Amino acid sequence: MWPDIEVELIARLNAALNVRHVTDLPAKLLEVLPVNQVQRIGGEDDGIRLDRALVTVDSYAADRAGASLLARRTRHELVERLRGVQTAKAVFGRVATISAPAWRPYENPSLRRMGATYEIYFHPVS
Repeated sequence: MWPDIEVELIARLNAALNVRHVTDLPAKLLEVLPVNQVQRIGGEDDGIRLDRALVTVDSYAADRAGASLLARRTRHELVERLRGVQTAKAVFGRVATISAPAWRPYENPSLRRMGATYEIYFHPVS
């Protein structure tokens, strides 16, 4: 069975960045900032074992500088450090930035949001 890429990435990013990562934003978002929202938005597989996931990460912080820093730290962790990592369920291969961190609108003026999209290849542990 294919590993859940969101679960695997959240566990890895929580440990590496010491910041909360979620798939669904909490109701009281302002109380848990900074936070990254990690969501698989598509992709494909080779029908055998290799999965190509498109993953978006939205970084939320109280100010623009904080959101930018979190987005850049996340990008570094994914693009520079994830390749070759093996968890209990997944082995990560090539990671590429599809859309670099950029400002994304958010309806609450008390926080700032920056988002990026990544292409992540992985397969189940044998």
